[in-house]
Amino acid sequence: MATGTVKWFNDDKGFGFITPDESGKDLFVHHNAIQGSGFKSLAEGAKVSYDAEQGPKGPAAANVQVL
Repeated sequence: MATGTVKWFNDDKGFGFITPDESGKDLFVHHNAIQGSGFKSLAEGAKVSYDAEQGPKGPAAANVQVL
C-alpha cells in the first residue's frame, strides 16, 4: 500500500484528491473507496494509505484508510 496526504475532500460531492508521498500525480478518491462504516469523509491534511489504480479519468485511490 502507498501513503499520502489528503489534499482536499468535498463532503457534499463525496470526492477529493490525495497527494502521494512518492512523486507523481494527485489521485482521485471517491467516498466509496474509503474503508469503514457510516459517513465516509476525509479531513484535509490527513495521512492515509491506499492502493493506486487507473480510473476512467486518471490515477485513483482504492481501499483508502486513515492512518
